[in-house]
Amino acid sequence: MKKVIVGSTNPIKLETVKEAFGTTFPTEAFVFETFAAPSLVSDQPIGQTETKQGATNRAQACKDAYPEGDFFVGLEGGLELIEDMYWESAWMCVMDKFGTVGFGRTSAYLLPQTLSDLINQGHELGTATDIVFNETNSKQKSATVGILTNDLITRKDFYRDAMIFALIPFVKPELYS
Repeated sequence: MKKVIVGSTNPIKLETVKEAFGTTFPTEAFVFETFAAPSLVSDQPIGQTETKQGATNRAQACKDAYPEGDFFVGLEGGLELIEDMYWESAWMCVMDKFGTVGFGRTSAYLLPQTLSDLINQGHELGTATDIVFNETNSKQKSATVGILTNDLITRKDFYRDAMIFALIPFVKPELYS
C-alpha cells in the first residue's frame, strides 16, 4: 500500500486527492494522510507563478516532513488579475520519493465585482465569499465555484481534473524521465 501525504487538512482537498488517485490508479491501494503544509506564499496568491509556487512548496513540505511517504501533494488556489478583474484557478503539484514531479492546473473563472472589491480591500477569496454570500468557512464546502455555479461544479470537481493532470508523469513515466 502506497502512502500519499496531502499538504492540507481541508477535507475537500483530501477527497479530491483520493478521487484522483483512485481514478488514475484503480488497481493500486493507497493510504492518505493530511499535513498542514505551509505554502510560503501570500495568504491570497496572485498570479500563476505565485500560485504554482505555493503548490510546489506544500508538496515539498510534505516530502520533508514525511520522507517515508510515496507521494506528496500540494494544492494551491490563487487569483489572476486580468484587465482589473480577478480570475480564480488553482495549481496542483505531486512529487514522489524518487524525485518525479507533476503539475496540473484548473480552468479559470471570472469573479463577480463584489468579490473583486473585497479582495482589493485585502480579503482572501474564501473570506470575501463568506461575506458576500453569508456563508461560514465556504472554502471547506463547495467554495466560491460551487456557490457561483449552484453546485454544478464544486471545489472538488474544480480541482479533480487538475489533480489527474498532475499525475500524468506517474502514469507515463517514459515520457517524463
